[in-house]
Amino acid sequence: MSLLVSLQDLSKSYGTQHLFSKISLGIQQGDRMGLIGPNGSGKSTLLNIIYGKEVPDNGSVARRQALRMGYAGQAPEFPNLTVEEVLVQSVSGDPFELQTRARILLGKVGIYDTEQSAATLSGGWKKRLDIARALMSDPELMLLDEPTNHLDLEGIVWLENFLKRERFPFVVISHDRTFLENVSNKIVEINRAFPQGILVTQGPLSNHLESKQNMLEVQGQQERALANIVREEIDWLRRSPKARTTKSRSRIDRAHELMEQLADVKQRNRKDKVEIDFSASERETRKLLVAKNLSKSLGGKLLFKGLDLTLSPGSCIGIVGANGTGKTTLLKMLAGQIAPDQGTIKTADDLKLVYFDQHREKIPPQTTLKRALAPLSDTVNYRGQSIHVNGWAKRFLFSTDRMELPIGCLSGGERARILIARLMLEPADILFLDEPTNDLDIPTLEVIEESLHDFMGAVVLISHDRCLMDRVCTQFVGLGIGKEGELFADYSQWEAAAAAQAKSVPEIKEKAPPKPARAPKKLTYKEQRELEGMEAAILQAEGELERLNQLQEQGADPQKALDHYRLLGEAQAKLDQLYQRWQELDSK
Repeated sequence: MSLLVSLQDLSKSYGTQHLFSKISLGIQQGDRMGLIGPNGSGKSTLLNIIYGKEVPDNGSVARRQALRMGYAGQAPEFPNLTVEEVLVQSVSGDPFELQTRARILLGKVGIYDTEQSAATLSGGWKKRLDIARALMSDPELMLLDEPTNHLDLEGIVWLENFLKRERFPFVVISHDRTFLENVSNKIVEINRAFPQGILVTQGPLSNHLESKQNMLEVQGQQERALANIVREEIDWLRRSPKARTTKSRSRIDRAHELMEQLADVKQRNRKDKVEIDFSASERETRKLLVAKNLSKSLGGKLLFKGLDLTLSPGSCIGIVGANGTGKTTLLKMLAGQIAPDQGTIKTADDLKLVYFDQHREKIPPQTTLKRALAPLSDTVNYRGQSIHVNGWAKRFLFSTDRMELPIGCLSGGERARILIARLMLEPADILFLDEPTNDLDIPTLEVIEESLHDFMGAVVLISHDRCLMDRVCTQFVGLGIGKEGELFADYSQWEAAAAAQAKSVPEIKEKAPPKPARAPKKLTYKEQRELEGMEAAILQAEGELERLNQLQEQGADPQKALDHYRLLGEAQAKLDQLYQRWQELDSK
């Protein structure tokens, strides 16, 4: 396979914050690379160096000549232009060809209204549009920084299928373990625990985790062996041999070298771990919350009805469903923030509830880390115990020399850890968690799992992290499948039910307006006949467009490329006209 990018001996720091040192990496033609590592290890910085947005302090970056790269960032923002204009203006070229390519790419990412404003899209749809924008240059290498963050489950599954279907190599930063397992054929982890500061393994994430565990075990054995040798050398040094011969001086030098090696291995083997322990009250009640016959509608749309739930200590209920199905509405209803249209919610006396909002507490970016962790004093009160803010910071892997650093300088994962630290200070019988895992790295996610398992109260959880949900939830509420919220034993049951529901809905209903009822009397006989045949005409036009797209993906004859683009444009224009005509007839 041909080499696209070669990184040699890269080092990067920001002030006193050291990210990585002398790491080397090659990116090849067939790589579908997952880039992981602890928060603050420099993953986004490394991606920016590959793309050319940043330069390393030391080392070299070699890219294949004229390499085309596409880049999709963490939080894309767009001007008040149509989605089509955003794509067309992102590259230069023939206007007709750019418009045709833009419409094809918008269709690929699921955006069919080419005239909608890019600035008003939700976060998930902005991510899709940003990927389409990155693809406008027909990149030979795609760089994706946290594309799964803030996407719902439906969006993440779409992205998985999209990356599996497309043929370009990519580097993707993600903490979603299921996503990485499904899309990657190589994993790269930046971590100071490794001798070279980086570990590269072939295969999906599960292969990487196994190799990492084996390597760390070998490193542990190396530490124990070195410790025994150093102990013997120290004993020899203490005996103070009288004859300082060349041989003895050489042994002294070797002893010091071994001590330095042991200190290095010890430092790499030290496992820094976030200390997360959600505070539960001492309540012994077996039923904390009982909900009966819950129903709710919003904007005339029925979200769910007839829903029964019971929360007991040790239970964890996961709420799943596509956007707009009422997940957050149900969470807030159970937390007492929204009233049901019908049904009752009974809670134990003096129940202590803690709610974690997906939009999260907005801490001003100029706030120091110290004040973010302890807003009112230099101590925090945790389970009745006063803890100095420096000790509290260490629990969340913040070094004391960063306490005066503005949180605006921290990574997204580090800011997420601050919010988890504040959440832990509130004793609770029930935790209501709306997307608590956004931006958290894989080691922290594993600690969150352990903490939720050990939590003595009840948990109601919304998360797009399928691995977390499957491991901690004792029951699932699935919304959007039917009019009633269905209960499932595990995530795979919900996934199978959602897939069966999707297959039962004709594809035309996702792309076109609903099939109209009998035409009003204002329609002429000719218009009535036209309306009745509109669905078949749209299906035929979509089939032709799909055929042309497949030809394009197979690689058309370069001499016929212009004709091919023209045919694609004509097919898309015909489909647009049919949609427009459908709406005209339906509105009469």
